[in-house]
Amino acid sequence: MIQKKICLLGASSVGKTSLVKQFVEGIFSEKYLTTIGVKIDKKVVTLAEQQIQFMLWDMEGNDSYNVFQERYLRGAAAYIIVVDQTRASSIREGIDIHTLARQVTDCPAILTVNKNDLPATWHIEDRENEGYQSLFDLQFSTSAKTGANVEEMFVALAKLLLKG
Repeated sequence: MIQKKICLLGASSVGKTSLVKQFVEGIFSEKYLTTIGVKIDKKVVTLAEQQIQFMLWDMEGNDSYNVFQERYLRGAAAYIIVVDQTRASSIREGIDIHTLARQVTDCPAILTVNKNDLPATWHIEDRENEGYQSLFDLQFSTSAKTGANVEEMFVALAKLLLKG
């Protein structure tokens, strides 16, 4: 079995922990608990005859008062930038985190626009967001609450990593 370290990055309260819980346990909780440091979960994805075990590093949110910790990216096979479609500032914060991550790794990067079960206050296609799409290997619109596209995102990531 192949093991791959995947880091989830993004601003506070964009849904990183909820995405991991939905993927690993198939559950969603309305309770908000701030992640401090990093929480690691595992899940095996099976593609055809190949098994890949994801070591999911759920990182604490990065804000102006809490700086990005590059050391957590060491050994990562990929990282997922999670942004919140109900908070326009989260796309700018996500791009800032992506820029910092690119200084220490060139592994595949995924952009995940989360909370697609709620009304969007901005769209990735908006004029001010043009060009962000080309920064990422894959993009998804997900809902940790309903589970929409969560499994599909991780399966697509597994396929991408097995190709490379």
